[in-house]
Order: sequence, then structure tokens, then C-alpha cells
Amino acid sequence: MRKNAQAWIAGIGRWLLPPRCLLCGVAGDGDIDLCAACAAELPRNRNCCARCALPLAAPAALCGLCQRHPPPWDAAWAPFRYAWPLSRLESGYKFGAELAAGRALSALWQREPPVLPLPQLILPVPLHHARLRRRGYNQALELARPLARHCGVPLRHDVLQRLRATDAQTELDAAARRRNVRGAFAVRAGLALPAHVAVLDDVMTTGATLAECARALKRAGVRRVDVWALARAPSPRG
Repeated sequence: MRKNAQAWIAGIGRWLLPPRCLLCGVAGDGDIDLCAACAAELPRNRNCCARCALPLAAPAALCGLCQRHPPPWDAAWAPFRYAWPLSRLESGYKFGAELAAGRALSALWQREPPVLPLPQLILPVPLHHARLRRRGYNQALELARPLARHCGVPLRHDVLQRLRATDAQTELDAAARRRNVRGAFAVRAGLALPAHVAVLDDVMTTGATLAECARALKRAGVRRVDVWALARAPSPRG
């Protein structure tokens, strides 16, 4: 009964304030604030490295960097490339509190079929409590909640812990990113973890943050760690 009431209220809200496309302003497509044309324009990550999801010009199993220096995770899934116009939506969601953009991106992620076996548990990358207070929400967790429900996979936000505040990765090069997050994550003590988990973040650039999370999970005994990200930046790990 409660779910039916919530659905009814949501339906009334959509009738009173129908969704509008965040990119061009025309009517949204169904329940999301993007029109069908703009949603179709978001850059999909079809040709990519199976290990790190780096966008490639042509199909290939592994990029050259993963062949030489495999990352600490086992496989990656990033259905979109971090490029216009997705980059506009993502930056507004992450830094501008544009929650409608986050809902639209989450809905579009659910439409993309997973290319990897489903894990037994999804773990969003945690924010340090100081940054969480400033931002008001963890963008990775908010993307993960509906995706986990859609996939039928349990989600926990208290397994990975951020031990210290780190500088924003945005302005750092690859080497500085690795130094910035080295030892920044740990697994909460006393937990029994499944053999296969996925760590989820909004955007994967160099993979430094996800790599540190994967190392912490492997040290805790997890056998397979996949990384999931909404979008993969078209730049190699350094």
C-alpha cells in the first residue's frame, strides 16, 4: 500500500511538473529529465579495454598499459565515456548539486546491460566525512542505490572506509593522484565479505582511487574485485 501511494504521488508530481530535458529544454523521455535525442547522444563506451574500460579506437581485449601493468582489480565496466554532453551532466550533479542530472544519469545507467557477471555485493567509493558534510551527499552512493536495486545485488556503504581527507583529484596528474590516495582506504574490521564484489564510482579517470579500494579489499580476502563507473575518461593510467 505504501509503495502504491508513493507511486501515485510521484505520478501526480510528473503530471504537474513534467520532466524537461536538462540539455535542450524540450519534454523529457518518460520519467527522466532528458529527451530521447539527447539521451541517445551521450557517448557510449562500446570499444574499450576489458580490464580498465579505457576507450579504444577499435575492439581489443586489453589496452597496452594493462598488458604491461595490470591494475589490482579484475575487470571493469563503464558504459559511458566521459565526454560532452555527459560531462556537463556529471559535473553539474557532482559539484553543482543538480540532483535531477544525477537521477537522469542513474536511469540511463540502468538501461545499459552489464557486460560482467554480477557481483555478490556493490560497494560505493566513500567520501571523507568532511567532504560529505560540505557536499551533502555521496554522488557514488546515490548512483549505486537504484542500480543495485535494478540488478538485484545487495549494496553496503559501510564496508569501505576513508581513513583520511585527500586533495581533490581533479587538478592532479596520474602520479600525484596515486600518491594522494595511497593508503586512504581500509575495510571495516570484523566483516565477512563475499568472494566477488564491485566497487562503484561516478567517473574513472586514472583509476587511482578505485585501485586503492581494490587493494584494500584484496587484503581483506576478497578474491574478485570488479570496478564499476558510470563513465570512463579517455586518458590512460599513468
